Amino acid sequence: MKSFPLSFTAYIAATPLSSLHSFIISFLPPTLSSSLHSNTFFTPSTYLLYCRRIYSVCRFFAKGESSKRREGMKYVLVTGGVVSGLGKGVTASSIGLLLQACGLRVTSIKIDPYLNKDAGTMSPFEHGEVFVLDDGGEVDLDLGNYERFLDVKLTRDNNITTGKIYQSVIDKERKGDYLGKTVQVVPHITDAIQDWIERVAAIPVDGKEGPPDVCVIELGGTIGDIESMPFIEALGQFSYRVGAGNFCLIHVSLVPVLNVVGEQKTKPTQHSVRGLRSLGLTPNILACRSTTELDVNVKEKLSRFCHVPEENILTLYDVPNIWHVPLLLRDQKAHEAILKVFDLPWILMLFSMASKPMLGEWTARAQRCDMLNEPVRVAMVGKYTGLSDSYLSVLKALLHASVACRRKLLINWVSASDLEEATAIENPDVNRAAWNSLKSADGVLVPGGFGDRGVEGKIIAAKYARENNIPYLGICLGMQISVIEYARSVLGLENANSTEFDPNTKNPCVIFMPEGSKTHMGGTMRLGSRRTYFQVMDSKASQLYGSQRFIDERHRHRYEVNPEMVLQLENAGLSFTGKDESGQRMQIVELGDHPYFVGVQFHPEFKSRPGKPSALFLGLIAAASGQLEALLKKNVNVGATNTNTKPNGFTNTNSNGSSSPHRFGNKIHTNGNGLHV
Repeated sequence: MKSFPLSFTAYIAATPLSSLHSFIISFLPPTLSSSLHSNTFFTPSTYLLYCRRIYSVCRFFAKGESSKRREGMKYVLVTGGVVSGLGKGVTASSIGLLLQACGLRVTSIKIDPYLNKDAGTMSPFEHGEVFVLDDGGEVDLDLGNYERFLDVKLTRDNNITTGKIYQSVIDKERKGDYLGKTVQVVPHITDAIQDWIERVAAIPVDGKEGPPDVCVIELGGTIGDIESMPFIEALGQFSYRVGAGNFCLIHVSLVPVLNVVGEQKTKPTQHSVRGLRSLGLTPNILACRSTTELDVNVKEKLSRFCHVPEENILTLYDVPNIWHVPLLLRDQKAHEAILKVFDLPWILMLFSMASKPMLGEWTARAQRCDMLNEPVRVAMVGKYTGLSDSYLSVLKALLHASVACRRKLLINWVSASDLEEATAIENPDVNRAAWNSLKSADGVLVPGGFGDRGVEGKIIAAKYARENNIPYLGICLGMQISVIEYARSVLGLENANSTEFDPNTKNPCVIFMPEGSKTHMGGTMRLGSRRTYFQVMDSKASQLYGSQRFIDERHRHRYEVNPEMVLQLENAGLSFTGKDESGQRMQIVELGDHPYFVGVQFHPEFKSRPGKPSALFLGLIAAASGQLEALLKKNVNVGATNTNTKPNGFTNTNSNGSSSPHRFGNKIHTNGNGLHV
């Protein structure tokens, strides 16, 4: 490192401010220097103060020992106590976002103590939705929260389960890697957990090179669960392994209010912290869930009995929407508490001038969401409507799109089986209520699902939307449903069906994929990011995606539209506007003469982000609120191409004149998460 002047007064007296600015920036790490190049934090009147403080930061970096201590990976562990469902996932995501706003690169890991290898074979009623990653990983829904808050792309290894750990250890034992030793929970399982965390934490997830600065780890379940014990032991060892300055434990607990006396009770949190400490982990920060902000005397009591500084006790009280949680943490200076534990004074010195981490866009979005009044009502016609977490990513994608369209989202939950004739006979009141919910909606969405329960009800919903010009979006099974309905109603094939529901159907519109496995269920579907090539460039889906030649979206399905029936369906007016690279696998279906009738084989909800809503969800909300035409006009960017009119009213626009869906010359087309509104 070049020599650094030890006397600031003498150095600044002989150096122009512009040269001083460049000199100081040369000493800072990239995450800070890139922010400071623009001088966004400071005005000329405070520039001298800025130079003095940054000079102190540079002095910190000029010290070899301090710099060496700074280079280690930092870990934030989020645990939960008292009861489950306190919002550890949202808390962990919010902490990650807050640290990102401090200029740090963040990754996340979720630990699920169940024995399943992954979430792929679990019912949504058991554990909520199965979130799918780019690499095909079927993971816990909390990884969806991480991706949405941090705008990163995680891998299947970012979700650790007991099943994965034990399988990796047993595989090593079978190979003889343990050299004849007795394989035990301690040290072999606990070491495997620690090694896994260190390996995955170093993987960049933000598209940049080099390892992240901080890894936020969420431990699923509640302190005291038997199944969590190996992970608790491993994390206790891990805190010692990485060193006190590199490990921060945040314990999320409950402070209930008894209606009888109206008093916030601290005893549950005291017992939870006592249990945590008895297992070898001591919390640095307490995040207390409560209906209202903690009273001062309650914080004092928690500090005294839990041995946590009062300024490190945070209140996570009820807020209008979860986008307020990072702001809640920021206002209570959670970032300062974490950075002090990490011994990162250089960031604290920097933000002593900036006052708060920069979350301006996030703040504006959270406030805008609260102020929306004009409603848009979407009917969610599904199988798992009894648990909203079953469709968590779909709900979030609808929210992202509705905020972008300046509309307040209202969901009409419609159990698909309630629309069926059998329910009309057995329970006419339930059937009537389901139909009223469907008919009162501005748009209809049929999400993915498995099994035959409610399938006929979904077909009824698709038919209602098609015949009454109601905006419709079908996802995965919802697309297949729309094809079956069209074959029955328009082609007159009354027994048209999917072989999933009727293996002996004479008109199989949807068939089992040839490469699928009928003997093994876990990890055998068509999973992960796959490419879709647009066949029709003036279709609504293509225009919503910015008239790109192709897009990459995430898939999770075993069945697909029967390619042998495509020509017959297209001649009847149904348009398959998106296909895979072979041209044989149908990815997007549309009706050209309908206000908005789109079905997709992939799951666009998994890549929707706050501020970057999924294109197709944006299209649904825009159509349901009368804004689609203006949105499409804004996004049309189709150049001069060779066109061939098709029977469905669309035009085929392969610019090179080729019928191949993927021959587009040497031009490279980028793909994002959808439209950035």
